[in-house]
Amino acid sequence: MKTNREAFCVITGGPGVGKTTLINELNGYGFQTVQEDARKIIKAQIETDSEGLPWKNKELYAKLMLEASLRSYDEVNTKTFSNFIFFDRGILDTICYMKMEQIPVSDEIKEMVRQYPYNKNVFILPPWQEIYETDNERKQSWEEAECTFKKMKETYLEFGYNVIEVPKASVKERTEFIIQNIDKFIG
Repeated sequence: MKTNREAFCVITGGPGVGKTTLINELNGYGFQTVQEDARKIIKAQIETDSEGLPWKNKELYAKLMLEASLRSYDEVNTKTFSNFIFFDRGILDTICYMKMEQIPVSDEIKEMVRQYPYNKNVFILPPWQEIYETDNERKQSWEEAECTFKKMKETYLEFGYNVIEVPKASVKERTEFIIQNIDKFIG
């Protein structure tokens, strides 16, 4: 049986690069997956006409994202598993957001992040303009999407993770790339 650090795999990147599609495909291959919390938060905040939105109250939004990410991790952490579990974004994605928005990241938050480890190898999807679209929850410009990718990579590297760039390819090819690489992760 794998430890959580070995089994918990993050798929990250900027907005609109195919993370959710890839996560759904991995789920179809029988892997357990954890959906992104950010979209759920944005939808709930819009539906209740609340302030915790990245275009309204960035600090509240970051707080809600961090709390939701920790909760998602804890929920999965209580279960028994024998295979890899793929997270559509990790807790460090919130830290990256906070840095990008100049929201202070306290030592307490940094320590909390260290207490919620993932597999040391993180998959990151690069910006891909041909598939990028905005919608009600995703309002970032293409330039912001590119910047997010760079900052996301920097954040994961800063916290000691190895970042593996997933090639721009079909969903099936991306899925196969990940499956071919996960066996190298033990240890």
